[in-house]
Amino acid sequence: MLERPDAAGLLETARDVLLRELLPHLPEAKRFEARMVANAMAIARREMPADTAPTLARLRDLFDMPNAAPDALLRRLAAEIRAGGRDPGRPGSADAARALAELTRLRCAVSNPRALGR
Repeated sequence: MLERPDAAGLLETARDVLLRELLPHLPEAKRFEARMVANAMAIARREMPADTAPTLARLRDLFDMPNAAPDALLRRLAAEIRAGGRDPGRPGSADAARALAELTRLRCAVSNPRALGR
């Protein structure tokens, strides 16, 4: 976006105001909820730059589903894993494992970046 601040900047500023300016003035009974809102804002901010396109493209190729929605791809991957169709040594198992690792890194980068270390 060409406008400043962009969506990420707005979320960051709003979260900062919530934590620094508003939280200290809230009654103790409402501080937990305010921190939950701040955490949700931080997660949304981290999710914005997450680029799932390469992983989704890999899954579309793997399943020969060029126009599939992300949910359909994930359901298919889960079904094939449960059925043993992507076990080690089976065709496409390395690609499926790589896609799972990428999805896990993307999810951790959003929900718990400290889990990835530096």
